[in-house]
Amino acid sequence: MPNAIIFGATSGIGKTLIHHLIKDGYTLAITGRRLQLLQEIKTKHPDKIFIYQHDVQDIEASDVVFKTILKQFKTIDLVVHSSGVGYENPNLEWEKEYDTLKTNVIGATKIYDLVFNQFIKQKFGHLAAISSIASLRGNRGAPAYFASKAFQVNYLESLYLKTKEIKGGKIYITDIRPGFIDTKMALGDGIFWMAPLEKATKQIYRAIKRKKRRVYISRRWNVIAWVLKVVPSWLMKKVM
Repeated sequence: MPNAIIFGATSGIGKTLIHHLIKDGYTLAITGRRLQLLQEIKTKHPDKIFIYQHDVQDIEASDVVFKTILKQFKTIDLVVHSSGVGYENPNLEWEKEYDTLKTNVIGATKIYDLVFNQFIKQKFGHLAAISSIASLRGNRGAPAYFASKAFQVNYLESLYLKTKEIKGGKIYITDIRPGFIDTKMALGDGIFWMAPLEKATKQIYRAIKRKKRRVYISRRWNVIAWVLKVVPSWLMKKVM
């Protein structure tokens, strides 16, 4: 039986992925800040799910939780990092910027490092992390969020490059870059191309099973990604 961890499983993509993993025979450790929601999820699959209350901003707690899960599972086949925050913050309120950085940069990096180092010891494993199409450019309305996602993308690529140092080629990194999905992370009003959560999650899980290096969700966002990569900054300034 394969083992998996979902960091950030109480809502959104993380929560919706649980069904797909259970269906494929995984035993799960799920984490989140809201214990009651974790307990509610566990009642549906009491023998398959272990719950751990955890805030990724608490770096020391990340160490403790990960070691506790490892004692339970011994080895870990898949880790999904789905924890994240984001704010529209055009006035650059520091509390919002700082909260974003603590979760999306510091908290995420700690999880990535714990997971990758364990995979090195095991000589196998798969890290699938939810970044964003926001990683491709800056944004005047949500600077910290867009910048934090760029950090995640580059860090994940660095880990991918480090897998080449490991003999056997059995460590995988999947960078999942959603566009707008119908979750609380969809920032702004009048959002176009909003994908239903279940549809998006099916595409995400398909990419995880195929061990894709990176994937845009939904697939139509591949077009937007290409445009964002080639449009000059002066034009972005006019239209964004």
